Amino acid sequence: MTAEKTITLIVKRQDSPNTAPYEETFTVPYRPNMNVISALMEIRKNPVNSNGKETTAISWDMNCLEEVCGACSMVINGKPRQSCSALIDKLEQPIRLEPMSTFPVVRDLQVDRSRMFDSLKRVKAWIPIDGTHDLGPGPRMPERKRQWAYELSKCMTCGVCLEACPNVNSKSNFIGPAPLSQVRLFNAHPTGEMNKEERLHAIMGDGGLSNCGNSQNCVQSCPKGIPLTTSIAALNRATTIQSFKDFFGSDEI
Repeated sequence: MTAEKTITLIVKRQDSPNTAPYEETFTVPYRPNMNVISALMEIRKNPVNSNGKETTAISWDMNCLEEVCGACSMVINGKPRQSCSALIDKLEQPIRLEPMSTFPVVRDLQVDRSRMFDSLKRVKAWIPIDGTHDLGPGPRMPERKRQWAYELSKCMTCGVCLEACPNVNSKSNFIGPAPLSQVRLFNAHPTGEMNKEERLHAIMGDGGLSNCGNSQNCVQSCPKGIPLTTSIAALNRATTIQSFKDFFGSDEI
């Protein structure tokens, strides 16, 4: 009989936010078409490490399992990505799993992404409406603008671009590529444009657009292929125009 094929995972674990991280190795049986989450669920069913020692189940975030929610982001073999779309057959073994270092660790592979969500609040990344009553059909967008705005709307706040960006770290308050791209998205909306100046001013201060080092890491790592650097370039132009308006004044009310 041939030996059963197995998968080896080396997981960087941390029992709580205030404890030291450590590595633990696991061996799980292989099945065709497995992804990283499938392997983690095998460990959850039987939390025993490669040394045969019983341990605690690994903690991580997940939701949709089809690369839509962005919850299952982690660093897999040194690359930040979604664990639901990371197929075992396409990964080099042993597979190393680590939490994203940009965000505080809650436990094991689970992180607190509040930093990113607070930045989205800072730039007012939503379309404000007056009440919940029926407002009728909204203003129409030109098809050409709608097409590129749709690409920006694919952002699932997974945090991968922030993890890949060298300017987002514990010593910097840079809001990161995702919130910047959302500024461009909502400023392009006919209704969202009413808060355009407010959003631009939010990214013109400390931690905003000027903190971007243009490393291009974000656009290369984005799982949705969002043109983040194109948005950043467009916002550089928009904030320059806004700064001239602020200095010289504007006749717009």
